[in-house]
Amino acid sequence: MDLMNKTPKSIVTELDEFVIGQDQAKKAVAVALYNRYRRMQLSEKMQQEITPKNLLMIGPTGVGKTEIARRLAKVVDAPFIKVEATKFTEVGYVGRDVESMVRDLADIAVHMEEQEQFKNVRGKAARQADKRLVKLLVPGIKKEQRKNDKAGINDLMGMFTALQNGETPAGFGQPEPEEVTDDVRNERLSVKEQLDKGLLDDREIEIQVDEPKKAAPMNDMMGQMGIDLNDTLGSIMPKKKITRTVTVKEAREVFIQEESDKLVNHADIYHDALQRAENTGIIFIDEIDKITAGGKKQSGEVSREGVQRDILPIVEGSQVNTKYGMLKTDHILFIGSGAFAESKPSDLIAELQGRFPIRVELQDLTEADFVRILTEPSNALVKQYMALIGADGVHVTFTMEAIQRIAAIAFQVNHDTDNIGARRLATILEKLLEDILFEGPDMQMGDITITEQYVNDKIGKIVADKDLTRFIL
Repeated sequence: MDLMNKTPKSIVTELDEFVIGQDQAKKAVAVALYNRYRRMQLSEKMQQEITPKNLLMIGPTGVGKTEIARRLAKVVDAPFIKVEATKFTEVGYVGRDVESMVRDLADIAVHMEEQEQFKNVRGKAARQADKRLVKLLVPGIKKEQRKNDKAGINDLMGMFTALQNGETPAGFGQPEPEEVTDDVRNERLSVKEQLDKGLLDDREIEIQVDEPKKAAPMNDMMGQMGIDLNDTLGSIMPKKKITRTVTVKEAREVFIQEESDKLVNHADIYHDALQRAENTGIIFIDEIDKITAGGKKQSGEVSREGVQRDILPIVEGSQVNTKYGMLKTDHILFIGSGAFAESKPSDLIAELQGRFPIRVELQDLTEADFVRILTEPSNALVKQYMALIGADGVHVTFTMEAIQRIAAIAFQVNHDTDNIGARRLATILEKLLEDILFEGPDMQMGDITITEQYVNDKIGKIVADKDLTRFIL
């Protein structure tokens, strides 16, 4: 995690590019994140004593809770996982084991570490991939291998013996022997030159790749215990290959990935990934308010409180067994989130409350906030729709009055029906631009300006009719 050049103020500035308002929440998460850098500057003994100051975000849906946490992780390139508290059940009930959130975080950390290591060896991997591609595009003359029945039986016995000893059978996975004549060699040189110039990128070829791992209920159950059946079986059984038809450009990327995988040290990757997850990982637990009893005695109350008690040791700091090794959760940053409309943070068990010492309340979005959300962020909805429609050769622009009217309608509908925050803007824009999105591919290139009158004509009547509003917007 590179926080040396990022102060809490600069972290908030980066969050401002994507999240409008909620200054108090952004300030709190920025401080919590920067405290990690402060901790790493201390002595090892003191580091062990300082635990993360976990946060509890309180606020209605659609006000930016998840987006703040997700963008926070991207700011420092940290492993991030979002989980729904309602997906978990206490031990003894049907549902996901709470420790699976830590294993999922480990998977993400390993993937991030792999990609960084792959970048370091990409040059060498690309050269190996090009050699494989050239041989595939210009195959040599295959040599016939005549074997008698006895030799075939001996080879089969040898293969089983090698597999029992955990070794790769002789000749298994190796390319068939071929003869390279001068003509083949010259043609390969020519093809290599064309490949380097990108002249063959769109040509289709058939390649052999490993069969993708298939999800199975048993694998998921074993995964909750830190065991990967695919990896276990893959170490003793040969990988099954499938044939794919792809372009040369796609095949090159597939081969580069395969060659990179051979060049890196996976033991180092797993070690570094676990360290990364332990020291910089962020786990966002959404809908944490849904596992509170809320003061009501219900049949599910035991299970809800049980989930809290199962989550507690992970948040407090424990060791979780993953397929890459043991992962300590002591310094992972946990961010709880919930609307707490029918309950309050004090309804959580006291021990869990104490593990989320920083409480931040996010405010309802105003009409002015909606205007800013539509226009200011790098990923603003208006910019997204302009780009989407622009793909059909149609140039769409919005007047400021139209944007203000869209914001006013979103605010009004949220007030009159369920308040779903900024997500209401996507619903309204989709309905507003429905005809243009439908007719765009068949329209001639041109310009369309969305005015306030256009907004009123398209969705004004729907807003006026309360029954229609509830169903359509």
